[in-house]
Amino acid sequence: MAQVVVLGLAGTADLWLVDFDAGTVTPVQPSSGSSLGQAVDLRNAGATIVKGIDFAVKASSASSIASGILD
Repeated sequence: MAQVVVLGLAGTADLWLVDFDAGTVTPVQPSSGSSLGQAVDLRNAGATIVKGIDFAVKASSASSIASGILD
């Protein structure tokens, strides 16, 4: 089974599909009637949606992560 996750950063409308097996990140455009589209509507209304993720931290740069600094 592929290891993928859809991410969206707070303050941005973009969604990204991260494929850990392939090592790729690509933009996602969900259709409005899909389950992902419904999740986007909830997100736009201020909801935070987390499923199957047990650790996520936004950082200011990759170098801060490498040095162990989390914002």
